[in-house]
Amino acid sequence: MLVRRLWLKDFRNYKAVELDLSDGVTAVVGANGQGKTNLVEAIAWLARGSSFRGAAVESMVRFGVDRAVIRAEVEDAGRTTLLEAELVVGGRNRLQVNHNRVSRQGDFVGHVRATIFGPDDLVLVKGGPAERRRYLDDLLVDVASSNHGLRSDLDRILRQRNSLLRQAGGRNTPEVSTSLDVWDSKLCEVGGDLVARRIDLLEGLAPVAGELVGSLSNGRSELQMAYECAWEGEGLAGSLARARPDDLRRGTSTVGPHRDEVGLSIDGLSARGHASQGEQRSLAVALRLAGHRVVTSHTGSDPVILLDDVFSELDPDRAAALIELLPQTQTVVTTAGDLPAGVTADRRIRAESGVVMPT
Repeated sequence: MLVRRLWLKDFRNYKAVELDLSDGVTAVVGANGQGKTNLVEAIAWLARGSSFRGAAVESMVRFGVDRAVIRAEVEDAGRTTLLEAELVVGGRNRLQVNHNRVSRQGDFVGHVRATIFGPDDLVLVKGGPAERRRYLDDLLVDVASSNHGLRSDLDRILRQRNSLLRQAGGRNTPEVSTSLDVWDSKLCEVGGDLVARRIDLLEGLAPVAGELVGSLSNGRSELQMAYECAWEGEGLAGSLARARPDDLRRGTSTVGPHRDEVGLSIDGLSARGHASQGEQRSLAVALRLAGHRVVTSHTGSDPVILLDDVFSELDPDRAAALIELLPQTQTVVTTAGDLPAGVTADRRIRAESGVVMPT
């Protein structure tokens, strides 16, 4: 998979940009705050349908205008696809594939797959369960874009169920009970399907991540990964029934796939609570690399690699290990300084005050 060309209009601090990317390594250099990460974010948006930085649309549209455009020419398996996303402040985004409008985001994502390394990746280990669920679900979408619809269906069902719980005000009337039965049935069907896919993906991911953790630690650390859900023993339907009084009292769904966890342990101890920061960084890198390998195995082509200021967060040994393990595929790397030894740019560009220029 290759992103051949990228166009931006009114995206972040860019009024207008047209950029050709190398098939190998494109290095984006420049001082902090000049827009390097914005270029990476635009490519990642095409893959995820959202900002990997967690930004709202309003933050991605240049100040003073009401919409931004991300457009890219993508090549995969010898086929060229033109993607266009118009991000609208206060409105619905407009998505096109080869000049044909698509109404569902699931029909848009999947044309670009990207493995994103960022300075905030430590949250994969140190953050809450939502970070690790998001990591798994992003990989599911990369493996098969149809999983985007399953993920969206679960979010919609939970919104509807939570709205009903809030409106009930703690009262379990016959009408509320009947409606909850309907939403619980939908949650069991969609949630059960999503969890089954998460577990299947994790079974393939865990040994790959474990091997990479061993490589990054010179064999000193052993990784254990496990899918954890509080409702496993009695099943989701039984857990929802048992939790209903508590859900009504709290006005939210306390049980389900949206509460599950991916347990990460190093040598039998929780990586979140017991691993050193260096070990946690190595684990975060291993998770990204493992995801890349699993997606490549499923799809037959490497995702684009986006390295956003990663090397500044790694010590020299870990940076060298990452470079050694990176696959030889299209890569975009941002840096405020020199590239580390072992990374050779096929193309270098400079980002400065919303302008991109070759160097």
